[in-house]
Amino acid sequence: MAEHLVKFDNAAEPVRVPTGTLLSEAARLAGVDINQPCGGQGRCGRCAVQVLEGKVRQRSTLRLSQEDKDAGYVLGCQSVVEGDVSVYVPPQDKIERRLTTDLTVAEVQVPESYLYKRDQTIQRYHLEMSPPSMDDQTDDYSRVKTALRQKADIDDIVISLPVIQKMGRVLRSSDWKVTAVIDRGYSQEDHQQVRLVEILPGHVTENDPLWGIAVDIGTTTVTLWLVDLITGEVKVQVSEYNGQIVRGEDVISRIVYASKGNGAEELRQLVIDTINSLLEAACNRMSRRLKAQNLSIDPNDVMKATIGGNSTMIHLLLGIDASSIRLTPFVTAVNNIPLLKGRDLGININPEGTVDCLPGVASYVGADITAGVLSSGMDDTEKVTLFMDVGTNGEIVLGSHEWLVTCACSAGPAFEGAGVEDGMRATKGAIEEVWINAEDLEPTIRVIGDTKPVGICGSGLLSLLAEMFMTGVVDKAGHLNTSANSKRIREGMHGLEYVVSWASDSGNDRDIVITHVDIDNLIRAKGAIFAGYSVLSDSVGVPLELVEQMLVGGSFGKYINVEKAIEIGLLPDLPWDRFQFLGNTSVRGAYMALLDRQARQRITDIASRMTYIELSADNSFYEAFMSALFLPHTDMTLFPSVAESIQKK
Repeated sequence: MAEHLVKFDNAAEPVRVPTGTLLSEAARLAGVDINQPCGGQGRCGRCAVQVLEGKVRQRSTLRLSQEDKDAGYVLGCQSVVEGDVSVYVPPQDKIERRLTTDLTVAEVQVPESYLYKRDQTIQRYHLEMSPPSMDDQTDDYSRVKTALRQKADIDDIVISLPVIQKMGRVLRSSDWKVTAVIDRGYSQEDHQQVRLVEILPGHVTENDPLWGIAVDIGTTTVTLWLVDLITGEVKVQVSEYNGQIVRGEDVISRIVYASKGNGAEELRQLVIDTINSLLEAACNRMSRRLKAQNLSIDPNDVMKATIGGNSTMIHLLLGIDASSIRLTPFVTAVNNIPLLKGRDLGININPEGTVDCLPGVASYVGADITAGVLSSGMDDTEKVTLFMDVGTNGEIVLGSHEWLVTCACSAGPAFEGAGVEDGMRATKGAIEEVWINAEDLEPTIRVIGDTKPVGICGSGLLSLLAEMFMTGVVDKAGHLNTSANSKRIREGMHGLEYVVSWASDSGNDRDIVITHVDIDNLIRAKGAIFAGYSVLSDSVGVPLELVEQMLVGGSFGKYINVEKAIEIGLLPDLPWDRFQFLGNTSVRGAYMALLDRQARQRITDIASRMTYIELSADNSFYEAFMSALFLPHTDMTLFPSVAESIQKK
């Protein structure tokens, strides 16, 4: 097959590729980053590049204007090389790394009943052994096993080759006084496996930290908590965008991308890199605090990790083919992952450290929800409860301690600040709440960090949309009111938009806007979520008005304004005292499972008790979704408080 030379303007060297190679693949080989939020399906138009010389064959020109085509622009994911080509790559939208501060560490309460020696599977024992002699030529491994039997009542223990390889050196360098770190595992089928994770020279004090991490792999954001397993305390919390987002903003786009060429391995490495960067950041923060005590922490000191995430995220993390998740009959390759080691995944905890991926339920209800149900306590309450995790995917559970039914819907990343013109995560500079004056349509904003705004986070977008609707900036269908006497409603680069902050008032010297496309994405996201919990309640014959408590999870959910969420039709029109906002319930559930073997078993029980309803096979979901594509809904009787408020205004 013939090969062709492809030159990218921002690459150090051109690359040679065979005929038929996608431009996007050639860019990857050249080390050029081209964003593909739709996973290379040709739907988003964000991978447009300009062919300066040569010719490519285009499979699709969707999202390209005639002006773009005339200028030589093509979609990288839809254009194949058929000759030597020279390509200009426009500046790519950068997803800024934004690590959160650990201001909320104090909010995480260690379970009152937590006892390290009783509840924790990772245990630490001081061993002192007599050295071998001509009279006692017992091998090193047997000597350690005997010491563990005497000290910890362990009859048999599993040990890996790497630990055996270092054992003799550690024993002799520490004069046969060592600290053994073991993992008692989880009881499965009445068999408890005990494993020697690490053998360290010398003795540590009983109060010295023993480290573990709880991780939530969200479609948009990855969160990591660094935990002292001895005390149970969360010491550091960090989070940042999931590195996979440049290859797809939703799970379907990523599954599609993973099916192409080296896509699966690329996505796996992107999320591994995200976790490792967070782990490094957490350890660095903790080391700075410990400096006064002449102590530090290295990622290698972390002996255990529990990981939550939706089914697609877990599959992509482990390099498991996720294609069956999006194809009829929508099944996962696996819901219950066996215990793994750090070295198995490439996560930079101790290579022998335990990695526990929490169990999921179905294709679109994963470990993030089983962990969320645990941390919310809904599996242990008599009240009829609706639990909802608001994120890129909207997962919903209805039930009580007696029964649990669940479903999921694709909400998209809009409410997490992604896929929106000026969207961002809830960090310093993000507009978190908006009020619009009904007379002159001028906005008043509140910004995280009390600084100049640079974007709008999820809660700000929700607040903004509600205010725009209630003041007439947009109508029920989300159309901007061009007849309004306001210079803030204007024609922008992507059509009509509303200016939330002028460049002179912003922190990045440009106007901060919400476009008609952003508004449409937000309405579709809220419509999917409303349709999801409506169909779920109808399927079990429990009207929404009979729900005694509504629990909202997800980092975005923690900052929802109930009144405004009801005004746009995201939440049902229930008395406000029935709502509780719990923040990131997935990482909190992973934290509980990290500490307590009984909590971990409870997650397994939760997964086995859930009845999953596949909405894609239910015609009523489509009907409910179409009806919810208005503010707040086509049927205003479902939102009497909003109707009353509109009438008063």
